[in-house]
Amino acid sequence: MAGWLRLVLLAGALLGGCASVAPLETLVVPAPPPPIIHFGVDTFAFPNESRSKNRDKPDLYANYCFVMARAVIQFHRFARFEPAAPALRPEEYTELVRQVTDHAPWDDPLPPEQQVVIPGYASLYDLSKEQEAAVKAGLPGRFWTLVHWTNWRVVFPFPAWQQERVARETMAELQAGHLVQFLVTNFPEWELNHTVVAYDYRIGENGAVEFLVYDPNDPYVPGLIDFDRRDRHFVATRLFDTTQGGIRAFRMYYWPLL
Repeated sequence: MAGWLRLVLLAGALLGGCASVAPLETLVVPAPPPPIIHFGVDTFAFPNESRSKNRDKPDLYANYCFVMARAVIQFHRFARFEPAAPALRPEEYTELVRQVTDHAPWDDPLPPEQQVVIPGYASLYDLSKEQEAAVKAGLPGRFWTLVHWTNWRVVFPFPAWQQERVARETMAELQAGHLVQFLVTNFPEWELNHTVVAYDYRIGENGAVEFLVYDPNDPYVPGLIDFDRRDRHFVATRLFDTTQGGIRAFRMYYWPLL
């Protein structure tokens, strides 16, 4: 059993990133790139709701954080908005959302002429604010995201070098203009087993890499996850309903098996 566990941990660490990535100290030298998306424009207007905080809510929209985070990436890669075009019926928007989210999030972005056109709205935020029910109806179900085979990573400790690799890969991806979806956890605490989308970063006054993230649980304020370069670990600096402190982060949905 011990040998099997070591094999699983090694495989998980290696699968965290197979491509060569520049050292962290090299990646922090250039000025951070501009944000890939704009919070409150290219994100959803409605939240993934907490079951514990909305126990009696009849139309509770809970446990969709993985679906919503992944969909932000899919809209960024595979859709464009045409606010001057005539608006559609709600069921037509539902179908367009399905078309966008049918694309695998790791696929290359579509050229503009092949992207799904969303008429009548200027952004994902505007669409999801005015057509909330239609958008929710078009988003995929949550079941397979909750049982995704890589979710097992939350129950195991991972070495500091592996977490540094996640930070390096994320910075490199953001510099290349690619959004990065994180699986984040502070297990064995049951407070945080969640997902967010990193869309920007900056270097803090203390030298930490500060990743700005879209948190599906909070459509109103960007989240913030720091990477402590000295101790080589992630910190939940500002995440919805999460105690500030150390967490582990893993990349998601950037390859068919991950």
